[in-house]
Amino acid sequence: MNELPQQLADGLALGALYGLIAIGYTMVYGIVQLINFAHGEIFMIGGFGALTAYTILPDGTPLAVGIPVMLIGGAVVSVAVAMGAERFAYRPLRGAPRLAPLITAIGLSIVLQQLIWGFYPGAKSKVTFPEFKGESFQLFDGLAISRADAFVLVAAPLCMIALGLFVSKSRSGRAMQATAQDPDTAKLMGINTDRIIVMAFAIGAAFAAVAAVAEGLDKGQIRFEMGFLLGLKAFTAAVLGGIGNIYGAMIGGVVLGVAETLSIAYVEHIPGMDQFGGGAWKDIWVFSLLILVLLFRPQGLLGQRTADRA
Repeated sequence: MNELPQQLADGLALGALYGLIAIGYTMVYGIVQLINFAHGEIFMIGGFGALTAYTILPDGTPLAVGIPVMLIGGAVVSVAVAMGAERFAYRPLRGAPRLAPLITAIGLSIVLQQLIWGFYPGAKSKVTFPEFKGESFQLFDGLAISRADAFVLVAAPLCMIALGLFVSKSRSGRAMQATAQDPDTAKLMGINTDRIIVMAFAIGAAFAAVAAVAEGLDKGQIRFEMGFLLGLKAFTAAVLGGIGNIYGAMIGGVVLGVAETLSIAYVEHIPGMDQFGGGAWKDIWVFSLLILVLLFRPQGLLGQRTADRA
């Protein structure tokens, strides 16, 4: 149990990563009631966009200079792909049965993955990504934070504060809330709901790009298929927190990340549970937690039973 602070810190960093991706799922669902299963691939493409932006810098560029460039490059590519998907894949299906955009999202996910696999140089295997060098930050005895974890632990709260202020204080944010509550009435009140929907896709994609950079900096590599499992877990986090609620997405991510980390570290030490511990079982415990929460609170931790929109 002496490792508990370290495990909690690791779980918090992992959860912040899930939360950043989950924002994209929950914002799109909150506005148009669409589960955008292609969002995991938009996250993945953000990583490749960030790497491409980094490669155009002169050799020897410090990582402190490269990170802002990667964030901008990844965000530009992710947002462009998300806006293109909304305009050409999802918008024509508004009003269609819900199964149609759902299947389209799955198909788009496969298409994006295959495009990177087929056309990005070297993407058929793991691609090296810039990573932090140097020692971890030793906070106190038994608790150290790696530089990659520190990055995501700083980036996630900053992104959430910015999003919270945007949604609550800005004219566009209030229009977003109105569209989420009643799109028809919002349109009658003069709100351009098409623009608001595009904005929701763009914001979610930008957050996914930040998460992709954090993932690359942590692992030192990116893969064309990395969006599938991370996207699935982020979607789980969004559901766990109450899909449609932006704060619920981040809380769901943190709960998921901490649960995953603790399950790896401690389940095998429970008497009679040694064969169910370790990394091989982490996803089983995570999704079991989701099922358990939804059994008692189907709307998620911060979701509303009577209104499931943000």
